[in-house]
Amino acid sequence: MDIRITRAAEKDVAAIVGLIKEFARFEDLSEFCEVTEDRLAAAMFGREAFVNGLMAFDGERAVAYALFYPCFATFRGRRGLYLEDIYITEAYRRHNLGEKMLREIAREAKSNGAERIDFMVLDWNTPAISFYEKHGAVRDNEERHFKFTDEAFKRLASD
Repeated sequence: MDIRITRAAEKDVAAIVGLIKEFARFEDLSEFCEVTEDRLAAAMFGREAFVNGLMAFDGERAVAYALFYPCFATFRGRRGLYLEDIYITEAYRRHNLGEKMLREIAREAKSNGAERIDFMVLDWNTPAISFYEKHGAVRDNEERHFKFTDEAFKRLASD
């Protein structure tokens, strides 16, 4: 394997969306996967872009991606980076690609003044949990993830 990790480029959007859909199938969440190339391109490369990404390629084949963006921890007063996704296709797992991508993300976070990386993992995804804990991640079982979406969001945002 001749794996190279690069900064995601606009030409990679279709490949990223394909990997996102593969990730959704892996997590049994395909019914919630609504991402489009246009939406992702706008978030990553549009006028008000805020999402950054890495890609891993084996030759020309996209085999992994990571998406992340800035965040802030108010109680600690620390800048951070929120790791939205890191996904590696099954055939490329257990070859240190996840660690290499995670290290690249950490270096980028540090170079931008961040002091932490935040993320979530589904509770059944024990391989991912083990991977992150092996690299020193601390789990917080006290916090619960909430979201306003769909009709609840529209109600809150309406006049």
